[in-house]
Amino acid sequence: MYQFLNYFFIVFHTLLILFNSFGYIWKKTRKWNLFTLFLTTLSWFVLGIWYGWGFCLCTEWHWQVREHLGYGYPSDSYTHFLAQLLTGHNFDQHMVDIVTAAMYGISVVLSVWLNTRDLLRKRRLAKSE
Repeated sequence: MYQFLNYFFIVFHTLLILFNSFGYIWKKTRKWNLFTLFLTTLSWFVLGIWYGWGFCLCTEWHWQVREHLGYGYPSDSYTHFLAQLLTGHNFDQHMVDIVTAAMYGISVVLSVWLNTRDLLRKRRLAKSE
């Protein structure tokens, strides 16, 4: 069961990161993207008050599974771990964290902007009818 959970978290967390990074691109997924970015924000910055900046529940649960399997904590950063897992290259963790934060910031700005634009267009169309 723990090995299944290990693979599950690799797939799920990777897809979540990709969706957070690019889900704003498609109009049909923008609201969900904004929602997952909101949950990420809560985890990183609200739970982060108690557990450290950037705290992620998915990472915590995955690290617990990996610890049970005897793998331990491969990195302080999930994106660093993932980059290393997928490429086999040990990137500088600080640089990975900077890229992660930049992608997050860009994604939040674009998601908020596009969702707001869509909402305003919808309201304008409703008024003109």
